[in-house]
Amino acid sequence: MSELMDGNWIKRLARVDHAFQPIVNIHTGNTFGFEALLRCHSEAGFSSIDHLFDTAYEQGLLHQVDLFLREKALEKFAAFKAKTHTKLFYNLDNRLFDSMDYAPGNTMTILDTHGYSQDDICFEISEKHKFQDNQDASKILAAYRFQGFKIAVDDCGTGFSGLQLIYYTEPDYIKIDRFFVQNMENDPKKRLVISTLVNFAHLMGSLVLAEGVETLEEYAQCKEIGCDMIQGYFVQRPTRKMAQLKSRYEIIAEISRTERRNGSFKDRSLITGEIKYIKPIFANCDILTVIDRFKKEEHTSFFPVINQHEEPVGLIQDTAFKEYIYSKFGRQLLENPSFGKEISRFITKIPIADIHSSVEKLIETYTQFNNNEGLIMVDDMKYVGVLSTKAMLKLINEKNLTLARNQNPLTRLPGNTMIHEYFSESLADVSTVFHFIYFDFDNFKPYNDLYGFRNGDRQILMFADLLKKAGMSENRFIGHVGGDDFFMGIKGAATSVVKSEMGKLARTFKKNAESFYDKKSMESGFILAKDRDGQMRQIPLMTVSVAILELPENVARDCSIEEAGNIIAQLKKKAKQSESGISHACIMEFLCVKMTATFPCATQFSFELTPDPGRDMALVENLVDGSAPGSKNDNTYFL
Repeated sequence: MSELMDGNWIKRLARVDHAFQPIVNIHTGNTFGFEALLRCHSEAGFSSIDHLFDTAYEQGLLHQVDLFLREKALEKFAAFKAKTHTKLFYNLDNRLFDSMDYAPGNTMTILDTHGYSQDDICFEISEKHKFQDNQDASKILAAYRFQGFKIAVDDCGTGFSGLQLIYYTEPDYIKIDRFFVQNMENDPKKRLVISTLVNFAHLMGSLVLAEGVETLEEYAQCKEIGCDMIQGYFVQRPTRKMAQLKSRYEIIAEISRTERRNGSFKDRSLITGEIKYIKPIFANCDILTVIDRFKKEEHTSFFPVINQHEEPVGLIQDTAFKEYIYSKFGRQLLENPSFGKEISRFITKIPIADIHSSVEKLIETYTQFNNNEGLIMVDDMKYVGVLSTKAMLKLINEKNLTLARNQNPLTRLPGNTMIHEYFSESLADVSTVFHFIYFDFDNFKPYNDLYGFRNGDRQILMFADLLKKAGMSENRFIGHVGGDDFFMGIKGAATSVVKSEMGKLARTFKKNAESFYDKKSMESGFILAKDRDGQMRQIPLMTVSVAILELPENVARDCSIEEAGNIIAQLKKKAKQSESGISHACIMEFLCVKMTATFPCATQFSFELTPDPGRDMALVENLVDGSAPGSKNDNTYFL
C-alpha cells in the first residue's frame, strides 16, 4: 500500500491523528455514524489539511497518502464500532480519481483486516475540487456503490457545481453546508434553499444531513424543514478521545420526549396504521433467488431491498427482469457467472421517509416523486415497511376529514382541537419567541339582540377575513375558539411589532364594524339596548379587546396549557378595562421562578388570578379542550 511513499512521508503521516464527530438521527438522538476528521497536521509539518493533500497530489502520491490515512482512521474507529453499529463517514479528495497512483480494490483489503463490511463505510465527496472527467468519476463512484459503499455529497452549497456533483454521484446522503444552517431562523432565503434541497434529496431517495448545527434554534429549524440527521457542536464537538463517543445523545432524545408529551407526534399513529410490512430482500441476494421469489409471490410487483443493518437501499421491481424472463435465453444469461450474480444493477431508489414525519411532509414528498410504489418508511434509519399509493391516498383523505372536523363551521378556521395542539407545541418549542393573542368582541351581545344573529354572523365573518389577511405567513396560526372569540399565534416576531400590528387590526375592525349599524347609531356612537343586568342604557358600538401573551425564547416554560389559558383570561379582562383595548404581558411574570442554592434566602410570593366565573372560565375550558392535566379551579401562580 505504501510502497510508493518514502520513509519521510510515512513518518510524517504517522503523526497525524483523527477526531470523530457524531451524526445523529434528528428525531431520536441515536447515533447513525461518525465523521473522521484529520487533526495534528502541524505536527506532521503541514500548514493545513489542504496543504497535506495538495502536496500529495502534486507529487503523484494522493491515493497512497489517502489509503494510509484511511486505514489509520478505520483502525482507530474499529474498537468503538465493535460495541455498537455505526457508520464511518470518510472524506475523499475528488482529485484522487485523477491521481497517477490511483488503483481500485485496496479498500476491501483494509476493511477485512479491521472487521468492517461495505455497509459500515460512507465516502464523502466534496465540491471543493471539480471532477476533471465527470464520466470517469461517475464510473468510479458507481463501482464503489456496486461494492456496497454509501456515498455522501459533502458541503452541499459551498461550490457552484453542486447540482452537477449530485447528478453524477446519485448520493445516498446530502450534507448541507454550515453556511445555510447558520442563523437560518432569521433568514427566509436560507430556509427556502434548505427546504428546496431537502425536497430534491428526498425526491432522489437520498437522506439529508445538516452540518454545523450549533444552537437549539438551528436544530429546530432543520427539523421543521425535514432534515433527517444533524451534525455539529449542538450535539458534540469533534473529539480524538474514543471514550467520549456515544451511541445516543440525550440532548436530542430529551427534546423528542418533550415533544411526545406535548402531542407533537400527533400523526404517528395515523401513519403507522397504514404502513405495510413487505418482507425485504437483502442487497447481497443473488438474482435467481429474487426471480424465484417473484414467481412464488406473483401478486407482488416489487420488494424493498435492505443491507445487513436493515437500512433501505431501494427496491427491486418485477419489470426489471421481464426482458430476461420472457426472452429465449434470458435465464441462462442470468445464470452465466460473467453476467454477475449481484442484484445492484436492478435496484431502483425511491424516497425514504421517517415515521416521525408529519402527514403533510409525507404527502409533499410523495406527490413530487409521483411513483407507483409509494414511500419506504424507516424508524431510526431502519426499514419498517412501505406506505403504498393506496395508503397515501387514504392518509390524504383522513387528513382532510380531520381538518374539516376541527374547523369552525362558520368561518372555516381551525377550531379548539387545533388551537390546543398549537398551544402544546409552542409551549414546548423554546427555540424562538411566540405570542399568543386572544380576541374578544366588546358589546357583541347587545348588537346581536338588536340586529339579529344573521348580522352578528356577518360581523364574525368580517373579523375572520381580517385575521386571515393578517395570518398569511408560515409563522402564524389563526383559530376560531367559538362565537366572537378568536385566537392567533405568532412565531419569531418582536413584541413591539406584534403590539403595533394588533393595534392597527383592532382599529380596522372598529371602523368596519361601525358600517354594520344604522345611520343614527353610527352618528351617535351608541345604541339603546339592555345590558347584562337587563337595564336599558346607552351601549357603545362594537370594538375588539386584544390580550397578548409573550413567550420569550431560550426560557423553559414550565407551564401547562390550562395555566396559559388562565393567564390569557386575566389579560383579556385587563384589555376590556383599558382605554386602548389591548393588554400585554410576558409569561415569565406569572410563572414560578425557582431560586437555586445561590440565593438561600429567596422567598416565594403568590397572588391570585380572578377570572370572571362565566365567560373567562369558558375561555379556559375551550382552550384546554378538557385534555390538560390539573384542576381548572387552580388559579394560583407564583413569582
